[in-house]
Amino acid sequence: MAKPHQATGLDTTTTTTKNGVFLISPAVPDPAGQQFLPPPVRSWRLRRARGWVRAAVTRETAGAGVEAERLDARVEEKGGGYWVLKEKYRAGINPQEKIKLEKEPMTLVMQDGIRELAATPLEDIEKSKLSKDDIDVRLKWLDGRFMMRLKLPNGVTTSEQTRYLASVVEGYGSEGCADVTTRQNWQIRGVQLPDVPVIMQGLAGVGLTSLQSGMDNVRNPVGNPLASIDPHEIIDTRPFTNLLSAFVTANSRGNPAITNLPRKWNVCVVGSHDLYEHPHINDLAYMPAMKNGKIGFNLLVGGFFSPKRCAEAVPLDAWVPADDVVPVCKAVLEAYRDLGSRGNRQKTRMMWLIDELGIEVFRSEVEKRMPMQELERASGEDLVQKQWERRDYLGVHPQKQAGFSFVGLHIPVGRVQASDMFELARLADEYGSGELRLTVEQNIIIPNIKDSRVEALLDEPLLKKFSPEPSLLMKGLVACTGNQFCGQAIIETKARAMKVTEEVEKRVSVERTIRMHWTGCPNSCGQVQVADIGFMGCMTRDAEGKMCEGVDVYLGGRIGSDSHLGDVYKKGVPCKDLVPLVADILVKHFGAVPRVREEDEEGLGGN
Repeated sequence: MAKPHQATGLDTTTTTTKNGVFLISPAVPDPAGQQFLPPPVRSWRLRRARGWVRAAVTRETAGAGVEAERLDARVEEKGGGYWVLKEKYRAGINPQEKIKLEKEPMTLVMQDGIRELAATPLEDIEKSKLSKDDIDVRLKWLDGRFMMRLKLPNGVTTSEQTRYLASVVEGYGSEGCADVTTRQNWQIRGVQLPDVPVIMQGLAGVGLTSLQSGMDNVRNPVGNPLASIDPHEIIDTRPFTNLLSAFVTANSRGNPAITNLPRKWNVCVVGSHDLYEHPHINDLAYMPAMKNGKIGFNLLVGGFFSPKRCAEAVPLDAWVPADDVVPVCKAVLEAYRDLGSRGNRQKTRMMWLIDELGIEVFRSEVEKRMPMQELERASGEDLVQKQWERRDYLGVHPQKQAGFSFVGLHIPVGRVQASDMFELARLADEYGSGELRLTVEQNIIIPNIKDSRVEALLDEPLLKKFSPEPSLLMKGLVACTGNQFCGQAIIETKARAMKVTEEVEKRVSVERTIRMHWTGCPNSCGQVQVADIGFMGCMTRDAEGKMCEGVDVYLGGRIGSDSHLGDVYKKGVPCKDLVPLVADILVKHFGAVPRVREEDEEGLGGN
């Protein structure tokens, strides 16, 4: 058995190549139950020049067609490592930018302002604009007044972490719960402000943080949920997502150099042919590719959803070796931080900057911010197979480690209670290696189960609720938080998504999984544009002209190598009228077969 690295406990002898493909496999546990651990990747370091440094790309060569002044950085570094908007660029900025100028949000953590805020009576907070802005905006750099969003790179969590989160949620009774999110993450709900400092200490004690997880920050790094256990994986994404998360938060201490972004920013590392990571909707996506016999990544940039616009990521025409995953992330973030617009909040995502500069100019700005001011052109040796049929990870599947399986559990619309979390932690310990994997479809995978223990796991009572074999319509159901907990949501989503799907199942039967996504507002946290059928919350009028909760219906989204964003099919449909419409869509567009219902049979019998 390989000797673990002393500092990290990582197996340092598991990297191999086979037929030109980069393989990383963690050590298989011995019968005594040795942990499955992620393999190492060398820490990123700025590589030193050997006697020369390539000249910086000049504005004249990089910025053809772009005014030179436009490529001046709009922010500057201040004391404590914070970056602020320069005085001359402050005209016309949006309200959130003004709040950031008044007080750097990260001071709530890095200067222990959260303790003072937590000890302040709510009525005093409401009287002070500065304190109220702390609550309404700045606290989201942690995240949350009533919700805490975590950093959970690659969606990997432990039974210990899950039990701690369950204990927090349990303390809030009926107001407490947790959600698996579309960024492979946990959100815990019901949190009260006075409890935040103690909760943050508890998070740190189990290796978690909520730092820089909301608002204008880098969100949770997404990776392959089957990393290291999939017989067909391309590369183990866990080391890279861990490094990215460590860089973004400076190992959970706070990284003020990249907290003042124009808007939120998403990143993923692809490790599977199945593209479970949804690279085309991320601001930066790492696509595995070989170049000159070395493993690395081609880069996609700019994918995003917003109320006014949605866009798929585009190639940057750049390849980086595996060692440069963090440096290029840093360079892209700095280009966005320095040059991104801070005016109309609906036009501040990174793709707007790419469109304004052009992809070549944007690329040159990234290149200038690389350690050696070099950025190789994209490789033609993509490792992702384009004609790959996306596999279902729910159910029981063999791992690459002989004698072990993983079991994918369906978590209906991602919602779990404290009791569920305690049980999930127990199952991970009793049947697996104490690990759980969260997915962007709001489901959970239990890996590293001995084949001899699979049947016993399947007989566990919790699997009646979280089934490994849900119905074909339930299997692809995703829903954002909705207006039960989110102030931006226009409609209730989770319970309604379940109810509508249950009713539709009574009307039609389908032969394959149909992915249906619900989002409570145009921010599209539920990612309706990538769904077969999507529902975006709105207010509309019913047949009697009365205002009611409704949805805009989207159709035709695809994921995988032939990804495509769906289009609006019908606007302003009252939620109470959805069941027959969805059933009709399934028959017309997805080959569903109408069921004979009892009322139909009674009608036939009466004729």
